[in-house]
Amino acid sequence: MKLTTRKIVISGILGGIAILMGYIPFLGFIPAPTPAGNMTIMHIPAILGGILEGPVVGFLIGLIFGIISFLRADSPLFADPLVAILPRLFIGVFAYFAYAATRRINRVFAIALGGAVGSATNTVLVLGMVVLRGYLPFAGALFVAVSHGIIELIIGTIITVILVLGLQRIRGFEADSRPRQA
Repeated sequence: MKLTTRKIVISGILGGIAILMGYIPFLGFIPAPTPAGNMTIMHIPAILGGILEGPVVGFLIGLIFGIISFLRADSPLFADPLVAILPRLFIGVFAYFAYAATRRINRVFAIALGGAVGSATNTVLVLGMVVLRGYLPFAGALFVAVSHGIIELIIGTIITVILVLGLQRIRGFEADSRPRQA
């Protein structure tokens, strides 16, 4: 996969959005009274990057999300880079592969699936690492998955579909990186 100027620019724009979301109170990390401490929609830029520009861009934006999560850790769980950073690398990558595997079936379904898979990737891998590292028992992680993960998945999927369809209508911004023919 070649990292073109376009992919670098899109990574920068979506990475910048992820940074803003991480540092604007209540936008990227939404306080919640659970062991995780926050719900998040910060995975959405990584999902968008993966679906719109491929797995490398999704990976890079996931890295930015993970670093922001690590730097802003207000819980011991996220002060651990194996919890805060490592799982986030796969959000846009898995979203891309879910989208790419189904885009010929139905474009809207493929976008929704990519959004859902990206969101679920964040929840499952982060909470899986939390359990593996001994920060929460499985029951606590399951509680967070149900109380946060389902809401994050629904919101992430809806926002992903709206934004990808809107961005694909802009001239030259196709999900497969090929400019639209006039």
